[in-house]
Amino acid sequence: MTMYIASAPCCWGVEDVNNPYLPPWERVLSEAAQAGYRGIELGPYGYLPLDVDWVGAALDAHGLSVVAGTIFDDLVDPDNLANLLKQTHDLCELLTRLPRLPTAPGQHFAAPYLVLIDHIHAERSLVAGHPERAPRLSPERWRQAMAHIEAIGTLARDNYGVRVVVHPHAGGYIEFEDEIERLVTDIPAEVAGLCLDTGHLYYSKMDPVTLIRRHAGRIDYLHFKDIEPQVYTEVMAEQVDFFAACARGVMCPIGQGVLDYDAIYRLLRELDYQGYITVEQERDPRNAAGSLQDVTASLAFLQGKGFQAGEGPGGRSLDLPSGACPSAAIADNT
Repeated sequence: MTMYIASAPCCWGVEDVNNPYLPPWERVLSEAAQAGYRGIELGPYGYLPLDVDWVGAALDAHGLSVVAGTIFDDLVDPDNLANLLKQTHDLCELLTRLPRLPTAPGQHFAAPYLVLIDHIHAERSLVAGHPERAPRLSPERWRQAMAHIEAIGTLARDNYGVRVVVHPHAGGYIEFEDEIERLVTDIPAEVAGLCLDTGHLYYSKMDPVTLIRRHAGRIDYLHFKDIEPQVYTEVMAEQVDFFAACARGVMCPIGQGVLDYDAIYRLLRELDYQGYITVEQERDPRNAAGSLQDVTASLAFLQGKGFQAGEGPGGRSLDLPSGACPSAAIADNT
């Protein structure tokens, strides 16, 4: 089993490109590399420049490769399709012109991926994590969202050879177990796969082990998060907006929260999961001073699970000086 571990700008609080408190993207790349990662996501559309030469040079300077781009936008509004397709063209154009990542034996689809997330809707945000209270889409609006996903997945596949993976996300209209089940029924496997996120699954009252096992054949990419139990209990007892919960620290470094990563790793070994996993930890960008420490701790925890350092994304050697943080490319040789 070979898994490459990457990072993402959301660990620095990068969710909304219009947020005035975002750290510079150059700092995010620099700190991800300092922590030992060799792969990173682009973050939300418009955060990293779309200029391939500029971004490519910065990535190369930090020894990083891109594992995925993200469309985090309204997948429901019928008037938003042109915008979604423009983002698809722009991101796929960039992704396919950057150096390609290695593909593990048995990996479903080669990276980089295009992660597709329905953005947070006001009527769902305050009940994120509460499947019994959250409104659902009407059949007509659900069909519209599925049509948008099919259009994006088909465009990315046929024009660029990029695999689209749909990411269930707290506060969006693809969040809960019943919505994930409808999604995998309504979207053909050849059009889009899944990117399941351990933190979002737990936040929204699902067991990550159960969902990963159930949908293993559709999972092309994974996100790892962890949940701070005391903060989670508090925000579930209140009516708290999802990103307000993140600002309060509901997401914590991997291994410091409530998720059972021993069980998750046993399952991934059993399934012989091959490919990419990205560590995430949403936060308020005004708290990004702690990001380097946290992403380093998450990576150290994963290395402590017994995985061996190997060749990183882009074929780079991961030989590190004594005492350096372990690499983000890991291969399980057990």
